Amino acid sequence: MGLVMQWHVGVDVGGTFTDFFAYEAESKLVRLYKRPSTPHNPAEAIVLGFDELCAEFKIDAEEVVAFAHGTTVATNALIQRRGAKVAMLTTKGFRDLLEIGRQMRPHMYSLQKGNPPALVPRDLVWEVDERITADGKVVRPVDRTWLADFKDKIEKNNVKAVAVGFIFSYLNSAHEREVAKAIAEACPELMVSLSSEVQPEFREYERLSTTVLNAYLQPVLKTYLDHLEREIAARAQQLEVGIYQSSGGLMSLSAARNFPVRTALSGPAAGAVGAMYAASASARRKIITVDMGGTSTDVALINTNELAISYERTVADFPVRMPSVDIHTVGAGGGSIAWVDLDGLLKVGPYSAGAVPGPACYGRGGAEATVTDANIFLGRLSDSGLLNGRMTLERGLAEKAISELADKLGLGAGQTALGIIGIVAANMVRAIRVISVECGHDPREYSLLAFGGAGPLHACEVARAIGIPEVIIPASPGILCAQGLLVSDQKEDFVRTLKITLGADSLAKISDELEQLEARAQVWFEREKIEADRRYLLARFDMRHKGQNFELPVTLPRRPAAEGILIDSIDMLVSAFHESHERSYGFHHAADPIEIVNLRVTCIGRRELAISDDGARADWAENAPYEIRPVIFDGSTYDTPIFDRQTLVTDVEIAGPAIITQLDTTIIVTPGARARQDEGGNLLIKVIG
Repeated sequence: MGLVMQWHVGVDVGGTFTDFFAYEAESKLVRLYKRPSTPHNPAEAIVLGFDELCAEFKIDAEEVVAFAHGTTVATNALIQRRGAKVAMLTTKGFRDLLEIGRQMRPHMYSLQKGNPPALVPRDLVWEVDERITADGKVVRPVDRTWLADFKDKIEKNNVKAVAVGFIFSYLNSAHEREVAKAIAEACPELMVSLSSEVQPEFREYERLSTTVLNAYLQPVLKTYLDHLEREIAARAQQLEVGIYQSSGGLMSLSAARNFPVRTALSGPAAGAVGAMYAASASARRKIITVDMGGTSTDVALINTNELAISYERTVADFPVRMPSVDIHTVGAGGGSIAWVDLDGLLKVGPYSAGAVPGPACYGRGGAEATVTDANIFLGRLSDSGLLNGRMTLERGLAEKAISELADKLGLGAGQTALGIIGIVAANMVRAIRVISVECGHDPREYSLLAFGGAGPLHACEVARAIGIPEVIIPASPGILCAQGLLVSDQKEDFVRTLKITLGADSLAKISDELEQLEARAQVWFEREKIEADRRYLLARFDMRHKGQNFELPVTLPRRPAAEGILIDSIDMLVSAFHESHERSYGFHHAADPIEIVNLRVTCIGRRELAISDDGARADWAENAPYEIRPVIFDGSTYDTPIFDRQTLVTDVEIAGPAIITQLDTTIIVTPGARARQDEGGNLLIKVIG
């Protein structure tokens, strides 16, 4: 009887490439595939790529049992303002809440730039006469007079979705549910987002903004996911599809349709999870990640194998109150365009050539010099192209673009190309400083884990510039986001606003609230059919001194769901808060009263998939270059050996300068650096020391 194959496939859609990581657990086979993205319809690249992956590696689509997808559809819809027409219902007296927002300018030193216009025009905002008090009691029932012109106005304005956000609905959702029922009866085809379901916590502006964004994205994501589900189901009927969340976990298709705002930062989050998984193979617990793709670079800081989670983010200039992996993004990618500013100085990014037309060397009509063109000019990328030669690069077009830019600057072409590389490295260094130095972390205590198609090209220069001693390149850096999708847990977050002052009598109240959230967690575990031994719970407390305006998170270690969340004493919470305050601000007030504002419980369905990348290794190995070519570093030309990564011998050192190639990326080992492949499958590059 033959081996029954069960393939798990992760697919990450980037601005330039769509990446596939396929893994068969029993045979430990790894199959990697990349194809150009299709920005006009991201699902097209996914479906075509899935067919091509199966054809190239002779995978029967019916043998694919799990399909995890990180999507940029929501992010792009927000950036390009391509969401649906939205209406809004809110409590009487709060009609202008979105326009008023917070009393902060988006840019401190710009008097001209303001916040973006609200996504809901004022004439599509209904005020509902209802009132629930700050303790959750109903003092004024819902007045249904708002229904009089609702249907006519919705149809006349072609509204596709409606957001409902009432004051104090996070404590009592009865009025929002009543209004949702009335909307369903009047306009059954209309999509409805309730703030009490999207993010039921206090701070009405952020809660309503997040709910409006969710409604804005619902029709777009539904159309996209329905199409994708149909196409995938036509190829593999039993396939389980998971959609990636910004918080670093997977959710079901139905959850993604109901809460599309959770996917707004899903792609970068998958990369951070994949990086953490790769670093653990080399016993590295403190890493700074650099994910450089075609259009941007995402950086994150990971301490002791724990992702930092943020609850206050801005997406396309709109505030979003949702849990998301704390990632900082800059416009620095392989397709970033180099240009001359009005001051005559060279700039790189944030504008990108993207996948179409792409860098000049792609030969698709792009004429402006990009980072990729600079790397071709300097000899760091091979003339034979990308993806093992499947995607050709035209050196002549890159030289033409660089020379034209050099003429504008009055510099030599080589100086211009080196300037482009130096500027893009400086942009990444600034991003790393934001998440490390500016937050009290010393980057010299970390390793730099570089991935994405372009990350390994620039990692050594970035690390040296900021003082990081070691660079880690995982086995499949250009497809790490897709791999991260497969090793990610299933997740769901529940939140409850409490505002409890810690004291001798508060433990019982906190324990009672925790039990209620745990009960909701158990319902979720059952609905998602997660086995008992894979169920875990994580508790977070948003805490502050009384009188403070913002909270600090205090996280308890994750525990098996069967054991429940345990709080030994109030002193334990007080001590943990003081440590967090000390770490963030450099001091704490031991005698000042402390209150819990929000209580959060994260349900985790742990994934047991342990990926080994042995299938990507060659049967033979030798540290011998297959080519030597001239490459420019620091203004000098070196005869640089070129290695195939599949043939590297474990624990044998390679001295820089050297270039190591593989399907999904090119790795630069700069002069003076030393690289070796370790037992965990990572390439470790000693940059300093």
